[in-house]
Order: sequence, then structure tokens, then C-alpha cells
Amino acid sequence: MKIDDRTVLLVEDDASVRQALSRLISGLGYGVETCSSAEELLDSEALGTAHCVILDLQLPGVGGLELQETLLDRGTPLPIVFLSGYADIPTSVRAMKLGAVDFLEKPVDEEALFEALGRAIERSSATRAEVQITAELERRYSRLTPREREVYDGIVAGRLNKQVAMELGIAEKTVKVHRSRVMKKMGARSLAQLVQMALGLGTSGNLA
Repeated sequence: MKIDDRTVLLVEDDASVRQALSRLISGLGYGVETCSSAEELLDSEALGTAHCVILDLQLPGVGGLELQETLLDRGTPLPIVFLSGYADIPTSVRAMKLGAVDFLEKPVDEEALFEALGRAIERSSATRAEVQITAELERRYSRLTPREREVYDGIVAGRLNKQVAMELGIAEKTVKVHRSRVMKKMGARSLAQLVQMALGLGTSGNLA
């Protein structure tokens, strides 16, 4: 099956349940990739392209919660909708604290699954958009020269041009030239926008 931006990864060890859920998810308008275990999911090429995971809590071997933690540790924080025939409150709370979108009981209610998938896809889309924005900001930042980065660090930390000039041992008018180039390369229309970019990049220095 072709992987697209609406693909759901379904992890369920029971073949009959997996098949039934796969049909249900497909009927809701999503692409589906199925796995029978956590290990299979971790080896799946679809892991890097799918939008969310429908995950059985009681998997043999590596369980659902352990898989959730593994995905977080690997930097793959896909939104997860947990499924369980039974689950105590502490387990549910732990999963939600780790970022789970929802916890649904088996047999799964179609409307509840549809709503949970919608929220998971929405969260995933927002995360991907943030990643793309950060990548673009990093690309722009990489174009700054070493001196421009020094000036950038000073201005996003709230220092005046003359203060930056004194720190770097250069003329204030030179700082203004570099500042103008920084604004242009970063695509910032104002100092406030540049500071927001710096916060997004984690390069805001000692900004108060």
C-alpha cells in the first residue's frame, strides 16, 4: 500500500482483530499499514512517514507503553491512540502523560475511533509544520557569516547596536550593516520577528 500523509500504523497481535480494525480504518478514509508486534513496527519503513499509531496496549514481548517510550527516545513522537481490552487508571494516566491522544476500550466504537484519529492526524500535521518551519529557519541561519552570527546573538539578546559594537570591537555603523544583512538573510521584517525566530531555533542567548 502506498504511504501517504494520512496513513495510520496499526499494531495489533491478534490477526482477526487486526484485520477487522484495518478494514474499519480504511473505511474511515485512511491508509493503513499493519504490524503484529512492536518489533515489527520499529523495523517498518512506514514509521518515518505515517501520521499516527493505533497501538494495542497488551502486546507480546515489547508492550504498548514500552513501545511508546521507545518511540519518544528515538525522536519519533508519533501521536498514539491506545487500544485495550482492559486497562487500569494508572496505566491510562501514564500513557496520556507520555503524549497519547486517547485510550479506547475494545471492542472499539467506530465513532470514538474516528474522533481519536482526527485528533491524532491534526496533532501530527501541526508537529510536521513546526518541523518544516524550524528546518527553514536553520537553513537561513546557516547562511549567516561568523561575524553576522555574532551580531545576531547580540541583537536577539536585546543589546543596542553600540553595545554590540563595543563587545565585538567594531564600529557601530559596521554593526548596523551586519544587522541589516542578518535581517535580510533571516527574512525578518522586524526585531520582534527576529527574536521569535531565535526562540524557535533556541539561539536566543541571554534574552530576558
